[in-house]
Amino acid sequence: MSVRTRLTLVYGGLFLVTSAVLVSVTYLLTVRTMDNRFSARENVDAATLARLRAMAIDGDLSQLMALRTDADRQLARQKHDVLEQLLQSSLVTMLVLGVLAVAIGYLVAGRMLRPLHRVTATARRLSESNMHERIALDGPQDEIKDLADTFDRMLDRLNRAFDAQRRFVANASHELRTPLTINRTVLEVALASRKSPPETKALADVLLGNTARHERLIEGLLLLAKSERELGTRAGTPLPDVVRSALDQLDDPAVDVEARLAPAVVTGDPVLLERCAVNLLENAVKYNVPDGRVWVSTGVADGEAFLRVVNTGRPVPAYEVAAIFEPFRRLRADRTGSRDGAGLGLSIVRAVVHAHGGAIETVPRPDGGLSITVRLPGAAAIPPVPPVAAAREAR
Repeated sequence: MSVRTRLTLVYGGLFLVTSAVLVSVTYLLTVRTMDNRFSARENVDAATLARLRAMAIDGDLSQLMALRTDADRQLARQKHDVLEQLLQSSLVTMLVLGVLAVAIGYLVAGRMLRPLHRVTATARRLSESNMHERIALDGPQDEIKDLADTFDRMLDRLNRAFDAQRRFVANASHELRTPLTINRTVLEVALASRKSPPETKALADVLLGNTARHERLIEGLLLLAKSERELGTRAGTPLPDVVRSALDQLDDPAVDVEARLAPAVVTGDPVLLERCAVNLLENAVKYNVPDGRVWVSTGVADGEAFLRVVNTGRPVPAYEVAAIFEPFRRLRADRTGSRDGAGLGLSIVRAVVHAHGGAIETVPRPDGGLSITVRLPGAAAIPPVPPVAAAREAR
């Protein structure tokens, strides 16, 4: 139950308990007062009857006793009727006022919790792009305003932290790329020069490979940092187009890549989604076996778009699947055999999927390899493509 409902129940319960106590005390006091009045009247009637007995004859006395008994019976009935009517009226009044108290308590609780709703609405709207927004709650300096002011101060600190992160990524992008670009240029000039001896060219070729690997590592780190931030671009992106673009970026894979692309559209950053597909395909090709195969498919299932990449390869234990999504974490040495790998491919995939509010399902294949399925929310079907193009695409 919500806080408003709980407060309403507390208000209503307290009112009903207080009303029940008040009705009980009123009823008991009324009974006691009536008992005292009737006892005093009976004493007076008894004294009067004693005087009449001394003055009257036996026949008159019997008639007087009958009249007194009938009068006492009527008084007792009236006393019972009065108390019963009082109890019924009190209970009806208590119930009516209890309903009114619950309704008034619900309205009052809603008014008291309105500042908290404002804090909650502001917190839901906030993202990295509008971190400048504040609650700025007005009113008396009570506990709720203290909470809102504390939240505003926390937003100030977060805004400064995000600004520092953006500046760091921009500075790192410039400071790390520039020397590597200069080194690559110098090495390429040395390789192209006819005056360079063979030993120098061999050394330059090795250094050029290391420089290229460092450039890919820096690009991966910067992309990972960007992927873990709030999405800056959201657009309807067809997954089949993303996969086709990713297939075009593969460097003549030594394995057979088969694509079955059903229509599906997701809302997100097209560049990050394309990088996600590229990394999945490169991972499936790189960690495969000779003459292996890769299957990639897209579609919509249960209201979610999916991108599934399945590959052949060496068997992967189920308990080691989670490790391949950690930065710089690989399984065995056979998964680090490529000099081109930086250990960030699947980490970037996970960051991109989480930034889009999706999920990843990774299942080891019994014959070796993995089946990785990326599920993204907000899927929508698009007009079907021609049957020839949608039936089967292979690379």
